[in-house]
Amino acid sequence: MSSVLVFGINRMIERRAAWANELSSKNLHWTFRALAQLLKRIITPIMPNRLSEENSLYLKQHAENPVDWYPWGEEALAAAEAQNKPLLVSIGYSACHWCHVMAHESFEDDYIAKLMNQHFICVKVDREERPDVDQVYMEAVQMIQQQGGWPLNVFCLPDGRPFFGGTYFPPEDRGNSLIPWPQVLMRISDHYKRSKGELVENADAIQKNILASTQAASTGGASSAWDNQNLISAAHGICGNHDDQYGGFGGAPKFPPSMTLNFLRALRRTAAVEEGDTVLGKRIDEVTHTTLRAMAHGGIYDQFGGGFARYSVDDYWLIPHFEKMLYDNALLIDAYTRGWLDNKDPLYVAIIEETIGWLEREMSAPCGGFYAALDADSDGEEGRYYVWTPEEVDSVLGLAEARELRAAYNITNAGNFEHGTTNPALVESDFDIREKQSEARARLLAHRDAERVPPGKDTKISTAWNCMLIRSLVDAGFYLNRPEWVRRAQRAADFIWDSLTEEVESMRRVKAVYYEGVGPQVDGFLHDYALAADAFLSVSAKIDSIEPGASARYQARAQACLDSALSLFSDPHTIGYYFTAHDTETPVARRKEWFDNATPSGNSVMLHALSGLYALTGEARYAEELRETLPAFTDYTLKVAAGISHALEAATVHAAGIPVIKVRNGVDLKPLNLALAEIPWRRSFIQLADDSTLTADYQLCVGNQCLAPTNDLADVIEAI
Repeated sequence: MSSVLVFGINRMIERRAAWANELSSKNLHWTFRALAQLLKRIITPIMPNRLSEENSLYLKQHAENPVDWYPWGEEALAAAEAQNKPLLVSIGYSACHWCHVMAHESFEDDYIAKLMNQHFICVKVDREERPDVDQVYMEAVQMIQQQGGWPLNVFCLPDGRPFFGGTYFPPEDRGNSLIPWPQVLMRISDHYKRSKGELVENADAIQKNILASTQAASTGGASSAWDNQNLISAAHGICGNHDDQYGGFGGAPKFPPSMTLNFLRALRRTAAVEEGDTVLGKRIDEVTHTTLRAMAHGGIYDQFGGGFARYSVDDYWLIPHFEKMLYDNALLIDAYTRGWLDNKDPLYVAIIEETIGWLEREMSAPCGGFYAALDADSDGEEGRYYVWTPEEVDSVLGLAEARELRAAYNITNAGNFEHGTTNPALVESDFDIREKQSEARARLLAHRDAERVPPGKDTKISTAWNCMLIRSLVDAGFYLNRPEWVRRAQRAADFIWDSLTEEVESMRRVKAVYYEGVGPQVDGFLHDYALAADAFLSVSAKIDSIEPGASARYQARAQACLDSALSLFSDPHTIGYYFTAHDTETPVARRKEWFDNATPSGNSVMLHALSGLYALTGEARYAEELRETLPAFTDYTLKVAAGISHALEAATVHAAGIPVIKVRNGVDLKPLNLALAEIPWRRSFIQLADDSTLTADYQLCVGNQCLAPTNDLADVIEAI
């Protein structure tokens, strides 16, 4: 591990130095221009634009831009139509580093803002608040540029149909093949005036392609039938793309592959792998634990404060963009819990405890939910809050203690980040040494919190992201014998139900986001309903261990959310579920989401919720919905399996069967909890049964088959 990280440090120093030289030689005059802009703003009063009244932190971050921003909505579309101007839709999120860069360089510049205001109706969108808008325009830009990302800048006809777009554009020519933003604005404005018909043709073609892509690749084809054997082929393909040296899949940038690891671990414990393809089993072990350990040692993990950053810009998990997102950490808690159940590595427990500690300390909302994100930047610089120099460490710990810690985390005079600073990464492989330094890390964390400007916090509460964390907290609390985590998950689940869902015309309607002091906003999307159903199922699965009899309440909530999803998002004509409800206004095209991105796709989560409720209720309609949806993933399984990992996990879990363990009321559940924590992870439900319905202490049911009741817990564990 040490040699890997040292090599990575040297490479990063070279890249950062080259970048700094290029920046200083080519952009000095832009610095003077920025200073002039700043002086002008100090002298001239700033008039806020329309975004000042919005709830979203990201939109508020642009409220004092000289750009005449509109929020997404009918007002912007009507203005574009009335003034015969194209729409410029700019999409990002509050914690996005490059979104901040483009905002400072271009959207705060008076000259550039004047161009934007003169030639376009400019719309700002928070992708986390309006994923339906982001989804459509991201797909359009990926068609145009063969890549996407944020900031996302899309040019559209007045009716909202896109005809051109891209991601980050610099304010001037920097010799890096990126067209300067002012030139982009002038070229598109001129083309719109001179050759609008060509842009209409582009928009028509893009819209048709978006509509076509909403259909699953395998629908209607001869290969569309689902075969569970495809899961083995998918695992071989995924493992073949693993970076055996540094962990992860493919090259930089590297994102934590939590859903892929969870699929592999779920498949690992099936009979087909345990008793059949033993080579694949060993390969899965190697792949999953190499990646989990590499991320835990890397700089993508906040070694002193807990929690993971969004992604690594290098191959070695060393330097991230430093934003911390709730969803990444929810998924990673899940992955490390399952990893620990497999090999009992104490490092994994430490990662789980420290990450949950960070969530409780910095991301826990008084209302019961969890906040969305921490910014990449603080005090005007990316990563400044997290990086160290040897002198700073020495001043906090004293020379003797600091020397050991600096060696363990490779904090050197050369540094691995900008300005000679170091983003700590654990190069010490001995876990006992890491444990001995826990008090020193706590002192450094306290110093960091007391002496540095913290990164900005986005306090929106996302239904989908909170539900992902609820699922992870329940499992981590149950298997690591931390009932307080299960209670915290229960509290968050109750908040979601009480504050973000309501009964409307005999149907449970879900809202997507919650703002403190404002309340629930934005009608929920497919993933909000599906993840809520799955979260309530997760609470139902384990809550009887600390609150006997409560499982029925959460099962009923799960069923209400899933039944609403089936009513609101189903396609009566073909396979799969739409991202937006049938009674919701949708920009450009009503889409279906098949691929996982940073979060699981709505269609994949539906598979998890359907299989869980089928296991609990035995209702054939849930099994039938799942059976009819799975073929949509057949072609993707064979070609791009890593892109649908969450669906593959659901298919694996469903094929293996989900155990429902019924326990006679009055039986101590602690021995069962401890026994389940000694075997690899398998989705399961524990339910206390009334004395009159169970003739022995335990009964195990899997699918439509129930074993004979037994008083011997070992029989249950062996069968699982």
